Amino acid sequence: MKIDFPNSTALLSNAQEKQLYAKLVEQLIKDFGLANIPIDLTPDVLPSSLKTILHEKIYYLILEKFSEYLNLMYVIDVPEKAFKQIQMTDVVEVAEQVSFLVLRRELQKVWLKENYSS
Repeated sequence: MKIDFPNSTALLSNAQEKQLYAKLVEQLIKDFGLANIPIDLTPDVLPSSLKTILHEKIYYLILEKFSEYLNLMYVIDVPEKAFKQIQMTDVVEVAEQVSFLVLRRELQKVWLKENYSS
């Protein structure tokens, strides 16, 4: 599966097509829980709502709780190389780019579990 998508919308559409969307949401809920960060996600959240909720949460964490944000990135295991490619503009744009990185990494985890678990 190609994990290199141009944006979050394409990524979420592909997750739905491959029937991995529900597992993607579960993985997000699980990893936010492991990082002790509450997030308002339910298993039946719509993709557009998921994008908005995730973006707002990451924006809040960057501005208000940076150490918790760093812990979340560690738990999710977003590659450091990906962070270096983020274009520094304003916080809203950075949060959007980080949200995409989070979704991409979580989809990668779900896809690997789906295809390589016994």
